[in-house]
Amino acid sequence: MVDYHAANQSYQYGPSSGGNGAGGGGSMGDYMAQEDDWDRDLLLDPAWEKQQRKSTFIFYAILNGFDAGSVNTWCRNLSLCPYKANSSGFFLPWQNYRNVKTFTAWCNSHLRKAGTQIENIDEDFRDGLKLMLLLEVISGERLPKPERGKMRVHKINNVNKALDFIASKGVKLVSIGAEEIVDGNAKMTLGMIWTIILRFAIQDISVEETSAKEGLLLWCQRKTAPYKNVNVQNFHISWKDGLAFNALIHRHRPELIEYDKLRKDDPVTNLNNAFEVAEKYLDIPKMLDAEDIVNTARPDEKAIMTYVSSFYHAFSGAQKAETAANRICKVLAVNQENEHLMEDYERLASDLLEWIRRTIPWLEDRVPQKTIQEMQQKLEDFRDYRRVHKPPKVQEKCQLEINFNTLQTKLRLSNRPAFMPSEGRMVSDINNCWQHLEQAEKGYEEWLLNEIRRLERLDHLAEKFRQKASIHEAWTDGKEAMLKHRDYETATLSDIKALIRKHEAFESDLAAHQDRVEQIAAIAQELNELDYYDSHNVNTRCQKICDQWDALGSLTHSRREALEKTEKQLETIDQLHLEYAKRAAPFNNWMESAMEDLQDMFIVHTIEEIEGLISAHDQFKSTLPDADREREAILAIHKEAQRIAESNHIKLSGSNPYTTVTPQIINSKWEKVQQLVPKRDHALLEEQSKQQSNEHLRRQFASQANIVGPWIQTKMEEIGRISIEMNGTLEDQLSHLKQYELSIVDYKPNLDLLEQQHQLIQEALIFDNKHTNYTMEHIRVGWEQLLTTIARTINEVENQILTRDAKGISQEQMQEFRASFNHFDKDHGGALGPEEFKACLISLGYDVENDRQKQTGSMDSDDFRALLISTGYSLGDAEFNRIMSVVDPNHSGLVTFQAFIDFMSRETTDTDTADQVIASFKVLAGDKNFITAEELRRELPPDQAEYCIARMAPYQGPDAVPGALDYKSFSTALYGESDL
Repeated sequence: MVDYHAANQSYQYGPSSGGNGAGGGGSMGDYMAQEDDWDRDLLLDPAWEKQQRKSTFIFYAILNGFDAGSVNTWCRNLSLCPYKANSSGFFLPWQNYRNVKTFTAWCNSHLRKAGTQIENIDEDFRDGLKLMLLLEVISGERLPKPERGKMRVHKINNVNKALDFIASKGVKLVSIGAEEIVDGNAKMTLGMIWTIILRFAIQDISVEETSAKEGLLLWCQRKTAPYKNVNVQNFHISWKDGLAFNALIHRHRPELIEYDKLRKDDPVTNLNNAFEVAEKYLDIPKMLDAEDIVNTARPDEKAIMTYVSSFYHAFSGAQKAETAANRICKVLAVNQENEHLMEDYERLASDLLEWIRRTIPWLEDRVPQKTIQEMQQKLEDFRDYRRVHKPPKVQEKCQLEINFNTLQTKLRLSNRPAFMPSEGRMVSDINNCWQHLEQAEKGYEEWLLNEIRRLERLDHLAEKFRQKASIHEAWTDGKEAMLKHRDYETATLSDIKALIRKHEAFESDLAAHQDRVEQIAAIAQELNELDYYDSHNVNTRCQKICDQWDALGSLTHSRREALEKTEKQLETIDQLHLEYAKRAAPFNNWMESAMEDLQDMFIVHTIEEIEGLISAHDQFKSTLPDADREREAILAIHKEAQRIAESNHIKLSGSNPYTTVTPQIINSKWEKVQQLVPKRDHALLEEQSKQQSNEHLRRQFASQANIVGPWIQTKMEEIGRISIEMNGTLEDQLSHLKQYELSIVDYKPNLDLLEQQHQLIQEALIFDNKHTNYTMEHIRVGWEQLLTTIARTINEVENQILTRDAKGISQEQMQEFRASFNHFDKDHGGALGPEEFKACLISLGYDVENDRQKQTGSMDSDDFRALLISTGYSLGDAEFNRIMSVVDPNHSGLVTFQAFIDFMSRETTDTDTADQVIASFKVLAGDKNFITAEELRRELPPDQAEYCIARMAPYQGPDAVPGALDYKSFSTALYGESDL
């Protein structure tokens, strides 16, 4: 529309030229001849005849310079109709003044739609700008561009453009020229406005093939017939009491008027009530004052007709509004159903994601327990999760994907945009979270098993620490008291020498125990590094042993110094005892070490490891004869000493002074070693039997896994081949797939058997299996993928049946689509690339170059391709890109068969469009560019009205009013053309 406001602002109105001159007066009679029916009833009225008889008086009063107030006073005294001066200084009858007010209000009721209004009807139309704007608003058509000059010729040209437009609508303008309008001739201006009202507001009113005026009168009579005290016979006196106006409003909007409380003897109240209600609730501006109608013997017919025609146009759109409301209800019902499905998906997806989010932290909780029993309980809890809690969630995930695909199919069938779940709830997001869950499962299970291994090693190290510590503590028991004993002060020389030798033997023994102390410290350090739960007590005991060891070293050094101080006094040394002591001590240490090794705990996981231990034990047993000979040699030394003492009558003071290792001790420990050897043999044989049993479990599981794993892979390949070939009708295919699904479910006992075997393996703490490449985790994942794939394939066929039935596609067409799709699916991957899809469309006769019409002739695909090649035909890049955006909205570069079927069916089906919904809303809005909440609540059911109000954006146009809503953006959003 032309910017008349900017042009109008550039004008500065000067004094109007004489518009009431000879030219203006000469054309008045001709104009009245054009509209004889304007004042026909008025000329027959006695009051009008009286007015004519007094006109001479008024004329001479004006010529003699009397002001308007004086003239009106005389008119009232003479019972004449009062006069009012217009802006040009001319006097108009008061009746014409009412026309001015009514016509001004009528013009402003339309001009406000363009954001402007007029104040003075004979002044504001003089430049022609607002007159052209008024005609554009009420006709809905564009006029020629107005001239922006300020000169009189520019104004006349603009008015002529408006008059030419009126004449183009079949209206014959007699004696109304552009000069009169530009000069501000009030009579000509009012006549022109009345002509416009007749043409654009009244002429189209027709009831039972009557004329416009008679049709409007008949409409008023029918609408007010049931009301008492209302008898509409004309457009003047019948409307004076105001009841007819109130009856029209009450007939169409009974909630706005309390008709029973109105009184016929109070016309001013009645009229004001009707005018105020019409202005407030019906958007009809107040065109008359109640006093103007009541205080006039005969109200102006043109003013009343103009006012009543506004009521007619306000109420005549009720039927259109109802039809538009029904269309909107239908569209909104579909949208509400889809939104309900979307909310269900969002809720199910949120629940599943919430379960995953709750479960993953549990699986990622890697806080180790103190004992192996607690960790085994965690492993049992994890197995319970695998058996009880996870399988229902696997089914929920599969069902969620099926529901999502079904929802997308329904949206495509109703010509709605594809459903995009909220951020983080896409099927791909759920799959990613599910993959994260399975990774957490795998990591948690590995952690549990590793933690059990760690605790086993910790228990083994702790037991080893306790054994070595106990042996060392038993050895050190009394050593400090011995080293602190001052027996050398009163001993003889031989005793001192014996004490020296004994001390040397002790130092040798002390050095031999150094390794054990270092081993104890190393084990304690390893327990600390492995975070042993009782590390505090271990460290305390280890520290006590180390402190005691340091004390022994210090005491040993002090005693040696004391003995060496008196060494010169000691001469006699018993070499045999010394030799005995030196040989007995290492042998004693060897026996202690042998006993430690024979009682040492062991952990193995394979048959090879236990066989290695058995081999080492056999090697140890092979050294026993040499050890026995060493024992006999040591005992022979002792016996030789006894023999020499006896033969030389030497009185020995008791035990060997150089060592505490007596023959009895050596024999006792030797007997202990002899007893521990068969026990060690028995323990190793038991472990060998256990590892053989574990090997049997490994082979048993591998045998079953090597059958189930390839079976699952074969079934996956067969499903892929079935989904591509799809022989027979869709129902046959669906039946075949469901039977195939039952056969898969029937195979579940084999998987359960494998689970049982796997549980036996885990209970036996078997951590690897070299006889198979399949793990239970691989089998589980493959089984879940197999169930999901067959369910997804069944869902695809069901969606194809739904698409076929909804779009009316025949079985032959569906087979033809499948055959074409499979022909170009060279790699049998179930999807086409862009070039393959383009070739597939051409083979089916789809033509997007010729106004995007479909080619459905009788030629077969080979003939049609030959014709395309011969004519140089090819799909246009722009059109093909449009098609690809439809079938591949995610731009993955692949077109699935379901998307292909949806596209082919959608291209041949007529559906609702956004333009139709916009047109319906425009009817409800009364041709406005916006709609209000009150209009929606009046025309639509409550729930759908509130649905629209909650989602419509505020209208931002130049003609916006408070509370205006933008129904255009809302309608396009319903079809995905903008954001809702």
